[in-house]
Amino acid sequence: MRRLAAAFAAALLAVPAWGQEQAAQGNAAVLRALDKVNGHTMDAEVAIGASAEMFGLLVTVADCRYPAENPTGDAFAFLSVRDPNDGATHFQGWMIASSPALNALDHSRYDVWVMRCSSS
Repeated sequence: MRRLAAAFAAALLAVPAWGQEQAAQGNAAVLRALDKVNGHTMDAEVAIGASAEMFGLLVTVADCRYPAENPTGDAFAFLSVRDPNDGATHFQGWMIASSPALNALDHSRYDVWVMRCSSS
């Protein structure tokens, strides 16, 4: 199911539909992480190509895009989420801000999702 969702998201990003806005690339992604055990959240702005540790997970942002005509519109980012201790990859793929469950991190304790892209 996850591969199907990733393939669907990739297809949507690769070929713009008639009337669909073109995507602009941001300089960073604003992410939110949730510790499901204690309910704590944290936000981080992570530059493209950089990583940040969020609740013990290493989150790397490879790309962040948003509608060119609407910078406050729906963002999507390519993320990699790994365990820094053993290097295990928990997530790698596109995540869409308005639909994080479409292609979500599958972790027993933590959630990470995209809030928006930053272009400043």
